[in-house]
Amino acid sequence: MTDTESPAAPEAPRPPLLRRLLRSRTVRAATVAALAGALLGAGTVAWRTDTLPLLGPSPCWDSLGSGSMDALFGDRRTEVEEQSLHNDPMGEGGSYGQCRITSYEGDRARRQVTVNVRRLDGLRGTDSQDWPSEFLSSGMVSLGDGLPGMASPSRAWIALPQACTGRDDFTGPTVVDIGMGRADFEVSSEYTLRDRAALTGALIDAVNGVIEDFGCSGTYREPRDLAAPVKWDDTEPSAFCGIKGLTLPAAYRKELDETRVGGEGGPARVCEAGSSFREASVRLTTVTDPVLAEIYSWDALRSGAPVTGTGGYGKVGGNRAVFRAVCQTGQVMFVMEQLRPAGAGNRFTFTRDLLPAYVAAESERIGCGPLKVTFPAS
Repeated sequence: MTDTESPAAPEAPRPPLLRRLLRSRTVRAATVAALAGALLGAGTVAWRTDTLPLLGPSPCWDSLGSGSMDALFGDRRTEVEEQSLHNDPMGEGGSYGQCRITSYEGDRARRQVTVNVRRLDGLRGTDSQDWPSEFLSSGMVSLGDGLPGMASPSRAWIALPQACTGRDDFTGPTVVDIGMGRADFEVSSEYTLRDRAALTGALIDAVNGVIEDFGCSGTYREPRDLAAPVKWDDTEPSAFCGIKGLTLPAAYRKELDETRVGGEGGPARVCEAGSSFREASVRLTTVTDPVLAEIYSWDALRSGAPVTGTGGYGKVGGNRAVFRAVCQTGQVMFVMEQLRPAGAGNRFTFTRDLLPAYVAAESERIGCGPLKVTFPAS
């Protein structure tokens, strides 16, 4: 999505007058005050907080309707903690707000869902580690339908249109992300499909509420059909991570005998490989969305020893290598990470051993090659 594009879906009609009035905090306050006086005059207490059940705002900036809430929490009691949407008061410009919903069965908390609105950083590298580990995992699929985001049964995210949020140099997109439970926690296929659908529906509700809260027009529509859930499979050493021409060195084949590839056709393609215990030891991420790629800008410039190449530059460190190239669609980041020791002597040598072959083969696959990475003489 370019800096001037609006949401992929056409603008939806404005909500009915009554709903628009009830979304107004001023009108809601007056209505609540009037009804409160009447109810208290009759000796009735209608709420435990300051929100009336029928007239109060929906959770998360008045965005999550009954359909999303029912899909996530069923008929359990819920409690909502919500921050208003505003720029980071510390002046960092990264965080706009958070909403957390917890459901209870009796006094026992059963499920918690957290929604964040934040602008991803590329200038200082603060969003190149933790956020991708949760929201750019191989268990995620592209939202499709032109939607700039990804989803899994435990995490989902989508970028707000830049026409609404604007963007500075070396900053990533402003995203709405949603998560519940432990990232990449795997259960039965029935729960996988149900939870992913519930999270995706809530994400679309939330982002449309944020767009409206920001005073912008347009809406995103819920994707029609998500790809099938991503599964682990036996590693194919001669086409590692499904990339033709990328051969996995023999020294790593024992530890990296299972592979999972997610995000095909979306903002980022992510491959993770590990042991039969399904704990990823390495991650290869190709970020083809030029704005999302900005979150790795600091790493490509300052996170290790320099590497050079045709059409790009990068850095290689002990457990991460990042190479930036400019392709027909804009900048692309090739990111290779070693999450656990692997290979002879359990060393962290994977990124240096495989980065040149990965960039060469992957750039050919996405139509950006040929790219050649070289290490400076030591």
